Amino acid sequence: MTQNPPNLRPDLARAAVPDTRRAGQPTIGMVSLGCPKALVDSERILTRLRAEGYAISPDYRGADAVIVNTCGFLDSAKAESLEAIGEALVENGRVIVTGCLGAEPDYITGAHPRVLAVTGPHQYESVLDAVHKAVPPSPDPFIDLLPATGVSLTPRHYSYLKISEGCNHACKFCIIPDMRGKLVSRPAHAVLREAEKLVEAGVRELLVISQDTSAYGLDRRHDLSPWKGGEVRAHITDLARELGRLGAWVRLHYVYPYPHVRDLIPLMAEGLVLPYLDIPFQHAHPDTLRRMARPAAAAKTLDEIAAWRAQCPDITLRSTFIVGYPGETEAEFQTLLDWLDEAQLDRVGCFKYENVAGARSNALPDHVAEEVKQERFERFMEKAQAISQAKLEAKVGRTLQVIVDEVDGEGATCRTMADAPEIDGNLFIDEDFETLMPGDILAVTVEEASDYDLWGRRV
Repeated sequence: MTQNPPNLRPDLARAAVPDTRRAGQPTIGMVSLGCPKALVDSERILTRLRAEGYAISPDYRGADAVIVNTCGFLDSAKAESLEAIGEALVENGRVIVTGCLGAEPDYITGAHPRVLAVTGPHQYESVLDAVHKAVPPSPDPFIDLLPATGVSLTPRHYSYLKISEGCNHACKFCIIPDMRGKLVSRPAHAVLREAEKLVEAGVRELLVISQDTSAYGLDRRHDLSPWKGGEVRAHITDLARELGRLGAWVRLHYVYPYPHVRDLIPLMAEGLVLPYLDIPFQHAHPDTLRRMARPAAAAKTLDEIAAWRAQCPDITLRSTFIVGYPGETEAEFQTLLDWLDEAQLDRVGCFKYENVAGARSNALPDHVAEEVKQERFERFMEKAQAISQAKLEAKVGRTLQVIVDEVDGEGATCRTMADAPEIDGNLFIDEDFETLMPGDILAVTVEEASDYDLWGRRV
């Protein structure tokens, strides 16, 4: 069993497909870095390649070429992407680069001039063209069959469901809109049809993702799509309601706290959608938020959180924050700690600010010294850890629904409704687990808690 944080790298996915290559079949490998949105892009690329007769290799050396889907959000992520490209070049030699860092081709070719091609994020056709040039397809229509659900890079029982691309915000620390463009939402019926097929194929949990999930459909003016003999609106509330009727867990990620988010809470209270909101608050001090070019309404946010909890007491709130943002004073940071005390968020992540090439925040005055960033990061995480521990200890004795992720000789690794895969905690069962299978959903009584994880027994 693996404890939180996992000892696997969720940003370094390998294709979870059987190695059933026929003789002479062209074969492609894939390395997928970055966020779940990039993972969905990788799945779409691999699905198209499988449909064209390519086999998918689980390692570098068994492939005729390797695609590296990169991340370019932070300078540290760029460095990791360059490292992954270099590793693929050493292990295989024939490398095609795509993804967010692909928006800066000169940056990539300057470090690795031997790459075969560089394409930007979600440029599927360009990636396929590069693959065709490097490794010509050779499909056999009588042998090369593709499952209806395509190629998955996640375990069979859960799947990411991307509902839009891009973002309309102009946060000064972020270059995602420059790399991925403005908001472009998928039609509601297309999202629901994909979700329905996933559930029919055995997916038990749908993880809804985008850069700004609560803005879904805004660019489409919340148009209507035909669905199930009626119509469904391209709006996150309507979409979530329809997804909840498919019979799987539905978990919402990257939800910006617009006022209409309150309309999702009744769906959680009814059990249609998991009582879980992943909201990137980023900070709490109004001056820091203004410098970030984000809404400066931390006090109103506390009121919203209180209203959400009044409607749905079991709601889990997860968020991420940035410490050491340019100009952040000790008083501003203390405001963030005090706000966290009041908000009592269940799951919290924290990043130390770092410059990103092209971000407007680079030009802000009064950058914070690295040692101060580190000290604030440690103080923040100490408080967040104490809150998490208290929250989890309060669950001891309760009976919760959990989903099984993994079973080995020691026990079963599960997650509660409050836990997203790879980023939140786990619940472990170390007795009476032998008959469990990944994807099983069952009731468990919590017996023990740590800072981030739980242990329990089957009911």
